[in-house]
Amino acid sequence: MLDKTSMDATSTDEVNGAELLSFIERAERLHEERKAIASDISDIFAEAKGRGYDVKTLKAIIKDRALDPAQRTEAEILKDLYEAALSRART
Repeated sequence: MLDKTSMDATSTDEVNGAELLSFIERAERLHEERKAIASDISDIFAEAKGRGYDVKTLKAIIKDRALDPAQRTEAEILKDLYEAALSRART
């Protein structure tokens, strides 16, 4: 990491302001797009909830579908294992 006191005039001249601005503006644009997408997703869940669907369950299904089949199988096996262990611990 650069220390402000160690920077001299020549090192700041090496920074391409136009390129730096381009990176920043692209990132800002993507942040705005992400906000818009998040809002659209919230609208979808609100609509589903309004039609009687359980949003928490829908989100769990979406999370599971994002996993590849091997990861999904492993997660299901571990969940079953943990639930069985908890069931034994309660008795």
